[in-house]
This record gives sequence, C-alpha cells and structure tokens, in this order.
Amino acid sequence: MPDPQTILGDIRLVHVHDRFVVVDKPSGVLSVPGIGPEKADCVVSRVHAAFYAGDPSKPAMPSNHLIVHRLDMDTSGLMVVALDADAQRELSQQFHDRIPEKSYVALVDGIVEVDEGFIDLPMRLDVENRPYQIVDHLQGRPAQTQYRVLAREIDRTRIEFRPVTGRTHQLRVHAACGLGHPILGDVLYGKSAAPRLMLHARTLSFLLPGTKTRVEFASPVPF
Repeated sequence: MPDPQTILGDIRLVHVHDRFVVVDKPSGVLSVPGIGPEKADCVVSRVHAAFYAGDPSKPAMPSNHLIVHRLDMDTSGLMVVALDADAQRELSQQFHDRIPEKSYVALVDGIVEVDEGFIDLPMRLDVENRPYQIVDHLQGRPAQTQYRVLAREIDRTRIEFRPVTGRTHQLRVHAACGLGHPILGDVLYGKSAAPRLMLHARTLSFLLPGTKTRVEFASPVPF
C-alpha cells in the first residue's frame, strides 16, 4: 500500500488513529467534493484514496461517508476525517452537540482596540447572492464567537477566534460585521489585500470515539 502522505500531497497528515485521521489542510483545497468532476479533488477524497484504495481488508465506503466537519476552501488548518461509519456518526454528533473545541488565528484589517469580547450576530444565507452570508436579527440562525487580540501589527491585528457555533462563513462575517475589521484576503466580505485568506484553524480537540478521553491537536500558523 502506498505511503498515505504521498497520496495526500500538500495535505499534511497530523495524526493517524484506527478510526480517524487529523489533517492540516492548506488554503485553496476543498474540504469536501463540490459540484462537477472538476471539484472532486478534496480532503475527504484524498483521505479515502490514502486509506481505502487498494486495501482489500477495508470495507467499501463512499468517501462522503467519512465527512465529520469542513473548513472553507480558503481557510487552512486542522480537520478530522472519520475512517469508519460508527466513528463518522459519533464525531458528527459531537460537532452537533458542540463538544469539540476549536481555535482559529486570523489577521484582520486595521487595529482592533478592544482586547477581547463576544460577538453575537445571527446569520443566514443571502439566497439571491450565494454563497454570501448576511446578518439577520429576525430570520438568522444564532451565531456566536469569542475573540481575543493576540498582537497589533502596525496596520493589522492578529486575533484568536473561538467559535461557539459553526455557521458557514461565521468568522469571516463576524470579523467584518461584528468587529468592523474584515479578515485580510477575504474577497467576499472585505479587501483582497493579501495573497490568501488569512484565517487558520490552529487547534482542535474532541473526544476519542467510544471513550470520554479528550484529545487535542495543534497546527502552526503559516502567516
């Protein structure tokens, strides 16, 4: 069987467990398959190829049955991918129940004056302008994020975000609309004054499937 890291390519293998893997996704790589064959390459399809293809001891399982959660294509950082159906169900339930703990680091435009705080802005999809998400206090779903300033760097601020909920584009919208300081490189909600979206999933912790043991993983911030 080929070396899994060879198949994963620029997706770094952080941890291998019998029932899941943790990977470090680079910016620009899809988490899950998109619509059309040109968007088939993604984290879960590569994990499937690395740990299932050519291994007769593994039961047949579609790659989409490994999905636990996802990151935006332009966000880098840690993801957990299940390796069996029971692990997928249990880990997905953990995310539904908000058991995992996640932290992100971002560079935002301008200087954030308040050292820390809590953003509570409900959100929903702008159905006439997909995939754009908007703040809607009447019809939006609850969305909460804790934030803490890590450093102020001349004309930008390095921030740690800890999302309480997990809405699509939540940190990007909360940075732009809640802080008033969009994430650098965000072409949807701010300025594109960076070579990439400056948002990285730095830490991830969850319970080992079938146990009450919490495990935590970390990834160095690439910017």
